[in-house]
Amino acid sequence: MLGRDLRWALDAALWAREALGFEADPWQAGVLRSGAKRLLMLCSRQAGKSTVAALAALHAALYHPGALVLLLSPSLRQSGELFRRVAGFYRALGDAVPAEAESALRLELRGGSRIISLPGSEGTVRGYSGVRLLVVDEAARVEDDLYYSVRPMLAVSGGRLLALSTPFGKRGWFFHEWAEGAGWERVKVPAAECPRISPAFLEEERAHLGDWWYRQEYECEFVEPADKVFGYDQVMRALTPDVKPLFGG
Repeated sequence: MLGRDLRWALDAALWAREALGFEADPWQAGVLRSGAKRLLMLCSRQAGKSTVAALAALHAALYHPGALVLLLSPSLRQSGELFRRVAGFYRALGDAVPAEAESALRLELRGGSRIISLPGSEGTVRGYSGVRLLVVDEAARVEDDLYYSVRPMLAVSGGRLLALSTPFGKRGWFFHEWAEGAGWERVKVPAAECPRISPAFLEEERAHLGDWWYRQEYECEFVEPADKVFGYDQVMRALTPDVKPLFGG
């Protein structure tokens, strides 16, 4: 029993398979086994990104007593959906780790670990510290000021940050971190690489959604609105450090 628990503590993908019967896709297993402090998941719709984030959150709470795990989403509804995935996996374990308290958005385990789901409002997230794992769901739609306000939660604890999303245009912190941020492990999963999404369904979606939406939702491309006067790449090419600003200071 002790040997099994040690193996599960060290290998979250193995734990998911043996304790929950969840057979992860190769990329999901890689995320679960990753030790990266900062990880970006750029994934198609229905690729399984929320599922793997929920597994990572529950594993962190189970095998790190006293851990604080925060689930952050743009809205209360989205936060609740991610937390329900976590709660579903927890209930599938039976009474392996008793809960001290459980609500629609909060799970407290014997041993002091807590998993708390929060909507995307700066006023609701301030005050938390010592975060073991911070999961940012639908990250491309989380406002910049909220992202910048939650990063300091990891300063003292040295906790992990997992951000997962489909693209939402060439804007915002998620795009900039994906395009040029340092210190991130990046995982990209377009729909064609998901075994549960058939080519026939994708062809139907391409026909109904049109090129712009399809490329964003299923091919993981950061695309810009067609009516934009200047694209991101044009603006970046126009900038140069060789020209001094007209006004100093």
